[in-house]
Amino acid sequence: MMKSRTTRRGLLAGGAAMLASPMLMTRPAAAVTPSEIKARGKVIIGIQGDNPPWGFVNSAGKQEGLDADMSELFARELGVPIEYVQLTVANRIPALTSGRVDLLFATMAMLPERAKVVQFSKPYAANIITLVAPKTLEIKTHADMGKYTIGVARGSVQDTDVTRTAPPGTTIRRYDGDAPTIQALLSGQVQAVGGNIFYIPRLSETRPDVFENKLEFTKLYNGACTRLGEKEINAFVNGFIDKIRANGELARIYPKWMSNPMPSFPDSVPEISFVAS
Repeated sequence: MMKSRTTRRGLLAGGAAMLASPMLMTRPAAAVTPSEIKARGKVIIGIQGDNPPWGFVNSAGKQEGLDADMSELFARELGVPIEYVQLTVANRIPALTSGRVDLLFATMAMLPERAKVVQFSKPYAANIITLVAPKTLEIKTHADMGKYTIGVARGSVQDTDVTRTAPPGTTIRRYDGDAPTIQALLSGQVQAVGGNIFYIPRLSETRPDVFENKLEFTKLYNGACTRLGEKEINAFVNGFIDKIRANGELARIYPKWMSNPMPSFPDSVPEISFVAS
């Protein structure tokens, strides 16, 4: 009996040692502090792969966009290379909370429901959510939305806004990202889509002067996201954003992708905390 207890204690102690040893950690990301990321030798960043100008892959297979430039500057601040994980709208938060990535630069609009499950940084970009449709369609009020089939990127802010404001019974079709949503509009699967400030330029590449913004839903700010309670990495990201705002680097890259000068950012956003607790 004594031998059994001793053996069990030994196994428990050995198990604890295995859990404590960084060499034996097998989760893809796992690092939660800047020092752990530096020790690992790379930062794993979740980003979108098909949503220009935020995050997309060019013809040479290189990740580009505002979020890619932000990621490059952030990795330079850490002093490590980047491993990108390309994510869809719907799997951004699960990839972060499950530990697949260290943080997100992935068009993450600041929404109260998201702030319950991820930690936002200070904002680094602004966006406006709209309803986009052909100029020939009569859509002047939320009630008019009920006459048409509307497409949205599943799990996006557009999805939330269209679902919230459309009349009961409106047909809403959900797609896995912005690119298939735009294609659904171009192909006639839907008559209107929930979009953002970049939908019209993207649509105009294929069909110039056909589409317009019909309704405006929400003005949003985007931030980087880390996991809840991870104070060190949150503080590091906020310090990084403060730095690139002050030294002009954000003002340099912003118009390159957004076709607008860098906006003024608010000191606070309702129901969103920029500081981990």
